[in-house]
Amino acid sequence: MKKQFLFIFLALIVANTNQGQTRSTRIGYIDMEYILENVSDYKEAKAQLELKATKWKQEIETKKIEISKLKESLKAEKALLTKELIEEKETEIRFLEDEMLLYQQKQFGADGNLMLQKAALAKPIQDQVFTAVQDIAEAKNYDFIFDKSSDLTMLFSAKRFDISDQVIRVLNRTDKRQQLTKKQLKIQEAKENLENAIDENPAMADRQKALDERRAAREKLMADRKLEQEAKKKEYEDKRNAIAAEKAAKKNGTVSGTAKTDATAKTETTAKPATTVTTETPEQTTTTEPTVNKAEERQKLYEQRKKELEERKKKIKEEREAAKKAKEAETQKSNTTNN
Repeated sequence: MKKQFLFIFLALIVANTNQGQTRSTRIGYIDMEYILENVSDYKEAKAQLELKATKWKQEIETKKIEISKLKESLKAEKALLTKELIEEKETEIRFLEDEMLLYQQKQFGADGNLMLQKAALAKPIQDQVFTAVQDIAEAKNYDFIFDKSSDLTMLFSAKRFDISDQVIRVLNRTDKRQQLTKKQLKIQEAKENLENAIDENPAMADRQKALDERRAAREKLMADRKLEQEAKKKEYEDKRNAIAAEKAAKKNGTVSGTAKTDATAKTETTAKPATTVTTETPEQTTTTEPTVNKAEERQKLYEQRKKELEERKKKIKEEREAAKKAKEAETQKSNTTNN
C-alpha cells in the first residue's frame, strides 16, 4: 500500500513538472504528534486521561496482589485440604485471573477505553489541523502536504519544509481572535503578516532574530537602570530617616550613647553601597572617626552633668531633712521645758 502511494505521488510530481515548467512544485509536511503536544486543550485533556490510566493500572495491580496471596495461601494449606477444596480454590483463582485479564484488555487493549478516548480526544484537534493545513496550502500555493507521523515512510525530510509551527500559530490565532477587540485584531493581523513573511524568507528571519536580541538587550539594560535608581532612592530614604530620628532624639533629650552609635552605624552602612562604585580615599575614612569621637565626648559630658545634678539634688534634700529634724527636736525640747 505504501509503495503504491509513493508511486502515485511520484507520478503526480512528474506530471505536474511536465505541465508547468515555469513553476516548481511546493511540498511541505507536518508532524501531527508535535502539533498535538503543543496545543493546550489537548495537553490538559491528555493529563486527565493519564490520571485515569494510572487508576486503571493500580486496580489491575491490586487484583494481581490478591491473586498472588490466594496462590500462596493455597500452596501453604494444600497438604491439609481435601481434593475437592483444592479444586474449588484453584477454580476461584482461575476465575479471578480471567476477570483481571478481561479488565486489562477492556482498558488497555487495541480497542480498549484508553485507545478510544485518545482517538476521541485527538479528533477535534485533528479536524482543526486539517482546516489549518488547507488554509496554509491555499495561501502559500503548496502542491503537497504530508503528515510525518502517519503511515507514510519519509526517508528524508528537510526542516525548511516543516510547516508544523505555522499550523500551531494558526490554531492559537483562532483561539485568540475570539477574545480580541477590533483594534487588537488589527495589531494581531499585522503580527501574523510579519510571521508569514518570516516563514517565506529565511534572511528576514535572521534579521528579525537580530532585532529581537537587540530589543531584549535594551529591555534588560532599562530594567537594570531602573533597579539601580530604586536602590539609590531607598538608600537616600534610609539615610534621611536616620538623620531625622537622630534629630528627634536630641530634641527630646532621651537619646543614649548606644542609640547615637547605632544611628551613626546605620548611616555608615546605608552609605556603603553608594561608595562601592568609587574607591574610598583616606580623607573619607579619617573624617568619619572624629565625628564619632565628638558625639561620644558630648554624650559623656551630658552624662557627667546629669550625674552631678542628681548628686546636688540629693545633697539639698538631705540638708532639708536634717534641718527639719533639728527644728522638730528643738520644738519638742521647748515644750517639755515649759511644762
